[in-house]
Amino acid sequence: MRGLSHRARRIRNRGLLILSASVFLLYVTSAARISDLEKIQANGELHVLTIDGPTTYFEDGRGKNGFEYLLAKAFADSLGVDLVMKSKPTLHSMLLSVGGPEGSFAAANITHTPDRDRWIQFSAPYMEVTQHLVYRRGSSRPRSLNNLNGQLMVIKGSSHSERLNYWTKDYPNLVWQEDDRAEMSELLRMVHDREITYTVVDSLAYLVSRHIYPQVRRALDISDNQAIAWAFPKHGDGTLLKAANRFLQEYSASGKLDALKDELLAHTEDFSVGDSQRLGELVAKRLPEYQVLFQETAEQHGFDWHLLAAVAYQESHWNPKARSPTGVRGLMMLTQSTAREMKIKNRLDPLQSLQGGAAYLAKLKGRLPKRIVEPDRTLMSLAAYNVGLGHLEDARILTERSGKNPDLWVDVREHLPLLSNKQYYSTLKYGFARGSEPVTYVDNIQYYTRYLQLNSLSIQRENENNLDSAAEASKNSDWEGSGPSSL
Repeated sequence: MRGLSHRARRIRNRGLLILSASVFLLYVTSAARISDLEKIQANGELHVLTIDGPTTYFEDGRGKNGFEYLLAKAFADSLGVDLVMKSKPTLHSMLLSVGGPEGSFAAANITHTPDRDRWIQFSAPYMEVTQHLVYRRGSSRPRSLNNLNGQLMVIKGSSHSERLNYWTKDYPNLVWQEDDRAEMSELLRMVHDREITYTVVDSLAYLVSRHIYPQVRRALDISDNQAIAWAFPKHGDGTLLKAANRFLQEYSASGKLDALKDELLAHTEDFSVGDSQRLGELVAKRLPEYQVLFQETAEQHGFDWHLLAAVAYQESHWNPKARSPTGVRGLMMLTQSTAREMKIKNRLDPLQSLQGGAAYLAKLKGRLPKRIVEPDRTLMSLAAYNVGLGHLEDARILTERSGKNPDLWVDVREHLPLLSNKQYYSTLKYGFARGSEPVTYVDNIQYYTRYLQLNSLSIQRENENNLDSAAEASKNSDWEGSGPSSL
């Protein structure tokens, strides 16, 4: 009986061991059947790699922004998950990290090239670009790659480098330098400032930045149209890639992709005669509807009403239902977080939007150091309204580092554009920003304010002249009424 009992225990233990192994194998097999897409949906987050830049991803006074961010955000929303953007310092490091723990795919205006096909899977294209060789206006324009006379620099490991390598068979004397840490807007700045003679950039980067660097000119194209797409790892199971392709197809068919592209290119020109004509039209058509609101709200918060009206014009063209792809809305284009902070319940209500925007501008103004005096105090608060107080403080730090006065707008405005230069923003707390934008923003508002002030003065003088004319007519009427003919 004792031997039989021992044998029974052995059989029982062996059975339990087999059962445990079977359960474990079933669990592992079941877990293995969870697709890449299902893992993301179960986790509730989509991690995407990018590179900071004006056409990819950045943060300003309106929060997170950039074409690639907005497109990836729309994809994440379609999956019902949150988007987590992870910026990498270089193109090379970003592409090497694709499919790893930092990001499921990369979105950074990446060109689909034959060389990259060997180690990356690409989504369906959502944009096309050509490669421009650019130079500085005033220097000799090269007519081909055979007659370059100066330093040519491109991004290391980029499609531009790949394309130049292709052309060496036709132009064996073609030479160039590569920078691993540069990005296209920075190279455009270097050409503009005569630090290098030429660079190669995508047509998109050129269009978006040409108003910032007006001396940079397109010399010639060195490629045909090339597809821009998201980059996925080769080792994935393909479910996320299929979902991305399905989303891109539907997003394009809905017209939303074209609308996003239009928004990207909407502010690529400097202020023009057409802008002045538009302003004049809206002063006549829209301003009268909101002028009393501007005057009353400005008085409450200590602003000139012309300035407040100028901010609202810059933000929305006095359209209380205006909306941007990032979700900012209303007359003063408030973000949801700013509206909550200012206790605004309805951003589409003109009065609430104006109250919220004016209160927020006053708050920014109040947070600046007390030693900053007018008019610099107001001008810096306007810049902070556009780019964010953190980025403004970064620019003031750069201003102080250079030996200039961080409390003077004329000095700070010189250093704001450096926030898009990796050499500088990598040393600062708040990182990359489209630093030229707040400079243009403040310039425009100053122009609009002066325009509105002169317009008010013109109306006032016209009214005074009308009153004088009426008084004169009344006098004449009285005199004529007392003459002999009335007897």
